[in-house]
Amino acid sequence: MNPVKVAVNGYGVIGKRVADAVRMQDDMALVGVADVINDYRIRTAVLLGIPVFAATPDSASSLRNAGTPVAGDLDEMLEQADIVVDCTPKKVASGNKQRYEAAGVKAIFQGGESHALTGHSFVAQSNYASAIGRDCTRVVSCNTTSILRTLGALKNAGLLKRARGTLIRRASDPWEGHQEGIMNTVVPETSIPSHQGPDARTVDPDLDVVTIAVKASHNSSHLHTWWVEMTREATREDVLAAFRAAPRIARIRAGDGIAALNSTIELMADLGRPRGDMWEVALWEDVLTVDGNQLYYCYQVFNQAIVIPETVDAIRALSGIERDAAQSIAKTDRALGMVSDFLDAPQRGGAV
Repeated sequence: MNPVKVAVNGYGVIGKRVADAVRMQDDMALVGVADVINDYRIRTAVLLGIPVFAATPDSASSLRNAGTPVAGDLDEMLEQADIVVDCTPKKVASGNKQRYEAAGVKAIFQGGESHALTGHSFVAQSNYASAIGRDCTRVVSCNTTSILRTLGALKNAGLLKRARGTLIRRASDPWEGHQEGIMNTVVPETSIPSHQGPDARTVDPDLDVVTIAVKASHNSSHLHTWWVEMTREATREDVLAAFRAAPRIARIRAGDGIAALNSTIELMADLGRPRGDMWEVALWEDVLTVDGNQLYYCYQVFNQAIVIPETVDAIRALSGIERDAAQSIAKTDRALGMVSDFLDAPQRGGAV
């Protein structure tokens, strides 16, 4: 089978990671990346041997003036592609949808866009089958992805009745921390539920979930704390078994010195992860508490990378090259080197 030809529009925080992940898959080929920027970010693509296309006519001149080789314009990139992953800034992608349709390419959008744009939102372990052969889908946001992974694990084990979570969100992405952010305060979101709970139900309508969010003065990642009412009384081991059976959830322990968000960030660097990325949900195993049918736990969401494996799976689903969700998830996880326990080296390549 010929590899699926993938184009990436937008080479920012998500786009550069999608491009790298696509190049790691043996059933995909990266056509190139398109952008409007001409600074160090797009120049790294050139150094990595990735063809660079100009996303707009104006950007073509600025890219060439900056010494960046330009392989063509966006339309020329789309002509070579079977599918495009749109990683442009929030609300920009909606204006690109008609262009992708006119070019006859399938499209994947990111969580900053609305569910209404595509009529389908995606998390691999939740609704892979419903995306097979579609013309477009939307990979939900980092926080929503983590909610569906963890609550989905409990649901699949027959333990989930309803869930209530608090999200402590980072103020900005690390690379732009000098441009924006908040200092010495915490800002509560003014609506309850926050958007992540309703967004999760665009993927799994059966979830009884409410989220509350606050924004804090850090930029490393997000922290979630959850209270879950289970369907029955269960043991702590019952719950841990449910999480162990699910893909893309990795256990961490405060007892190992992983006591805060910065600890896991340091661990990813020590493990040699590309860009220090963590694609898994990092769940504190020794914090998790069960009291009868009540469950309490917390985990970390590395916002820059968690949706990358979902995007790779979405490419397979839309293109139809793999119709089995478990097979696609396992293949993606092996290629990226995902684990179920960061400090247990033999357990690499997915849940055990």
